Amino acid sequence: MVDFLKYRLVYLFLSVLIISFGVFSIAKWGYRYSIDFVGGTNLEFLFSKKIDKTEIEKVIKKHKLEIVFLEIQNNRLIFKTKPLDQKKEEKLKSDLEKITKSKVQVLKSETVGPTLGKETIKKTIIASVLAILGILVYMTFAFKGITYALSAILAMLHDFLVVIGSYSLISHFFGAEVDMLFVTAVLTTMSFSVHDTIVIFDKIREYLKKEEGSIDYFANKALTETMVRSLNNSMTIIFMLLALVLMGGSTIRFFVITLLIGTITGTYSSPFVATPILVWFEKRKNK
Repeated sequence: MVDFLKYRLVYLFLSVLIISFGVFSIAKWGYRYSIDFVGGTNLEFLFSKKIDKTEIEKVIKKHKLEIVFLEIQNNRLIFKTKPLDQKKEEKLKSDLEKITKSKVQVLKSETVGPTLGKETIKKTIIASVLAILGILVYMTFAFKGITYALSAILAMLHDFLVVIGSYSLISHFFGAEVDMLFVTAVLTTMSFSVHDTIVIFDKIREYLKKEEGSIDYFANKALTETMVRSLNNSMTIIFMLLALVLMGGSTIRFFVITLLIGTITGTYSSPFVATPILVWFEKRKNK
């Protein structure tokens, strides 16, 4: 049997270090938000020939567009601006064709109002709170004790902070945007974190019922028996996500990277965050 809990201070230091980097990034740089959250028009034009950035800027200046994001890739123009109606969009396309002397094909045109963006944020927060409350109630009922539920929730909060902090760094350095796919990845990470934690907690509860001994002993025993299973289970997911990161399209790349970070931190937090917290709670309760 391996004494995993002997290194609990190392786990604490590692978690605090990673979360600190993330919190620093959120405070200093924040995020880049997609139009799902802030509202606006997302346009992608394909030109029949290579385009010049100065020509594009002239048209943007003429239409007095407030550009949030602009990227030119050879003969492709991608940009985001405040909401445009159909007439303004058609006029913009026409002027671009005239100044660049090339045919323009619309590859993407999405418009979301700021009201819908606020509604999306509100629903996201409500969904997260309901998920946490549901897990808290379920685990309290299933394990007949609040300490198991609180330990799982705190470990889930740990994973949440790691994911949103890491995404802030990715957003700043690689241009990732907060969109509905990111929200989906965060909620998936929260469920994955609790899934593995319940397996370990169930083993600990089983030992406490059948045998006599300290909570430290039973926690280490449970971790030793479930560690290989947890790693095997997680590695199958990690390999699949790595393949998607390398071979998948750019549309879902940051979504897959977020899931990959969530899977790794979820695998780590169950034995090295949730279990030490549970042991600490149980010792305090016994005292």
